[in-house]
Amino acid sequence: MGTFYQKKSAIVNAWHLIDANNQTLGRLATQIARLLLGKHKPEYSPHLDFGDYVVVTNAAKIRVTGKKLKDKIYYHYSGYQSGIKSICLGDLLAKAPDRAIKEAVKNMLPKGPKGRKMFSKLKVYPGAEHPHTAQKLKAFEIEA
Repeated sequence: MGTFYQKKSAIVNAWHLIDANNQTLGRLATQIARLLLGKHKPEYSPHLDFGDYVVVTNAAKIRVTGKKLKDKIYYHYSGYQSGIKSICLGDLLAKAPDRAIKEAVKNMLPKGPKGRKMFSKLKVYPGAEHPHTAQKLKAFEIEA
């Protein structure tokens, strides 16, 4: 009896719609990463990209616990000498609310080409409108 491995040509990717309204950032990100990895499917195999497409709406309405709005700092480097930039989560949500979700999910995915391909299947929008109505999105409920 051999181990069953799904063929790459037989992978079917679904589209999921997640409403981030009043969802906790970390718990939301873990569910999104699980969908992008494909771990919710019984035929999951770690060497193939089984992940589905995920569309997240209302990213501006996420919530965080504690004092994370002012204490959680995101850093990035411009490439120039002394070019480290920082922004707190509260300012990031005001400036680019989709970036907070993208950063949280990106750190949960594998590093390298496979992780970058999975990350490209994530679409995040600050409001309720999105241009993916033709994909017949299935609503996905986040577990509490």
